[in-house]
Amino acid sequence: MVDDSHSPSEHSSLLNLRRLLLLRSIAIAGWLAAVMLVSYDLGTRAMLLPAGLVIAIWSLLNVVSWRWLGAAREVSHREFFCQLLLDAGAITVLLYFTGGSTNPFTLLYLLPLTVAAAVLPARYTWMLAVLTTICYTMLLLFYVPLPLMMNAGREEFGLHVLGMWSGFVLSAGLIAYFVVKMGNTLRERERILAEAREKSLRDERLIALGTLAAGAAHELGTPLATMAILTKELEREHREASPALAEQLRTLREQVDRCKGALSVLSASAGQVRVESGGRLPVDGYLQQIVAEWCKLRPAVTVRCRWNGSGAAPVVVAERTLTQAIMNVLNNAADASAHSVEINARWDERQWLIEVGDRGEGLSRAVSARAGKGVFTTKGEGQGLGLGLFLAYSTIGRFGGSIQLFNRDGGGACTRIVLPLIRLSAA
Repeated sequence: MVDDSHSPSEHSSLLNLRRLLLLRSIAIAGWLAAVMLVSYDLGTRAMLLPAGLVIAIWSLLNVVSWRWLGAAREVSHREFFCQLLLDAGAITVLLYFTGGSTNPFTLLYLLPLTVAAAVLPARYTWMLAVLTTICYTMLLLFYVPLPLMMNAGREEFGLHVLGMWSGFVLSAGLIAYFVVKMGNTLRERERILAEAREKSLRDERLIALGTLAAGAAHELGTPLATMAILTKELEREHREASPALAEQLRTLREQVDRCKGALSVLSASAGQVRVESGGRLPVDGYLQQIVAEWCKLRPAVTVRCRWNGSGAAPVVVAERTLTQAIMNVLNNAADASAHSVEINARWDERQWLIEVGDRGEGLSRAVSARAGKGVFTTKGEGQGLGLGLFLAYSTIGRFGGSIQLFNRDGGGACTRIVLPLIRLSAA
């Protein structure tokens, strides 16, 4: 059994070997049926013993290979090549005892050769091609002839042609099925490796952003503290002389304090998963908390909320980085259409789904292709850094979730967030 903890390379090599052994089992069964048919029906019982012995040894080695497969964690190219050599050798010995090159089953040489071409590097394929060509050439000269072919008439020759046709059909069918499966496995491995490389690059960007964020928080802390002290002093001085100016200074000081609080959270949790940064809340209460906090930052936005689920709302950890990721999605929707933001959420025992819709211009094909794959913005100069959606994708992915962007009927875009509750559970 293939362990799920294996790497993509290990998994594909084991899966391809499993398919090769299954292909060998089918070939052994075909050889056994053909030998028994020819021996008993066409009067060539002399070949039954040596051919049967070869088939028995081949079957035994196949059983050993199956048992070895169960304990293996990875199959190297050399080990896979040895398995193909075993098949080519068994086919050669069987052909020697059953008519050599006159046997229509010589087409079975194509099976190990085609598998090698699909799975192994070029050098192994060429080595196997040379070896099978040598074996086939030797079978032209050295073999135990079939009595049927030694005195072949028109009817017997017709049977021989029918046998060659049967061998071709069998070889073509097996090649088409198993080699395509192996090729799909290799393509799937390449896809998984490409996704892993992309995730690694995204993680490197996040680490760089986290480092820059912590540095920026440290650098901005001192001037913000100075601004807080000065605005407090100015507010005290103008409280009696100019109440209106004092009120404006108080508002300015509150905004400075808010910036200081945001920097404190940033420097404390940049690049980290901090369970202690949030309390335990049911998902509906958590979402209400996020929307309430966001509405304080965007008071001019008109937002409509609707959420429901099957059963009681599960309890999750209100993790701060997840809160910020959802708020980034809300900010994007508000930037697209401030007067029409819709939030729909639902949940079951396994996952939590959040949809944030707007009535803006919608998504172009270029934006859909680039979303979440890097830092970019479609806003004008000075209106955005392009970090929000990228950080949202990365944070949601870290919790095992996913984000989908698509255009809505009637105009606008929708961002769908799917989160597995097992990763967010407070338990």
